[in-house]
Amino acid sequence: MDTNRSTTPDDLDLLSNSEADSASIPRNQKASYEANTDVQRWLREQEAERAGTKPPFNPSFLAHQRDRPWVLSSLETFYEDDLITDVLAMVKSGKEATVYCCAAHPSTGLEYVAAKVYRPRMFRSLRNDAVYRASRPQVDAKGREGRGAKRWNATAKETERGRAAKITAWIRYEYETQRLLYDAGADAPRPLAQSGNAVLMEYIGGEPGTPAPLLREVTLGREEAAPLFERVLRNIELWLACDRVHGDLSAYNMLYWDGAITIIDFAQAVDPRYNPAVGDLLARDIARVCQYFARFGVEADAAALASDLWLRYLRADL
Repeated sequence: MDTNRSTTPDDLDLLSNSEADSASIPRNQKASYEANTDVQRWLREQEAERAGTKPPFNPSFLAHQRDRPWVLSSLETFYEDDLITDVLAMVKSGKEATVYCCAAHPSTGLEYVAAKVYRPRMFRSLRNDAVYRASRPQVDAKGREGRGAKRWNATAKETERGRAAKITAWIRYEYETQRLLYDAGADAPRPLAQSGNAVLMEYIGGEPGTPAPLLREVTLGREEAAPLFERVLRNIELWLACDRVHGDLSAYNMLYWDGAITIIDFAQAVDPRYNPAVGDLLARDIARVCQYFARFGVEADAAALASDLWLRYLRADL
């Protein structure tokens, strides 16, 4: 695959089975020492060092992945920009994106970073979410911005280039939202970069094989549940003060590590200035948070909390 070419969202669908499996070694064929992926990578690095150039980006972890060309194309910019040096493990895989733990380049000051790579067909699950579309700018093939479902439907009928631009704009909006909230003091991973269909951010967890678990996978002690609940509510209020509502908040997109919560997945965040219906999303976010913490003895009136917060936002009293 030509990694210098921009990959379109449909490229993965065009891969033949033979191409997808070309990197695999048949199980009944014993690989020689020279064919080992780590050895080959080391040889390439040595050759590049002697030539005074940077070795090609070819992580051994991806050698047997069916979507290897797509992931390589998605992450290569981060490698060329000296943000990552290798892909070490898969953190999680969802219907819209896969998150990888990568070795960070020394220039970042970090040991590991997380790379979120969106799938080619990610927008199938978003095409009916009009409330999200109406609350953010849409970009057509010529880079023109507009808001609302009418604009979205118009861009959906355009060329492949237009659809790719729309996807890139959606992902860039997530990155910019995460940057906005992190800079404001929110408990979110520090975003590092965004390129095409990938976002690079701080990795939360221990070694590559031990990422921070989702909050839904954790049993909290009663004594720590209450302060964590208050912390999440303060984050929701901070987001709203920054003109953002998460829109899909639950224990499925909060990480728990060393007694603290880090909130992720801002792909569906909305700006309440452009859609009054966002108040319903805010109420749903708070209801889900209250429902989760109730199992650990935290009592709260979700409707009252949401109403008070929304009214204070409308009065510019946050």
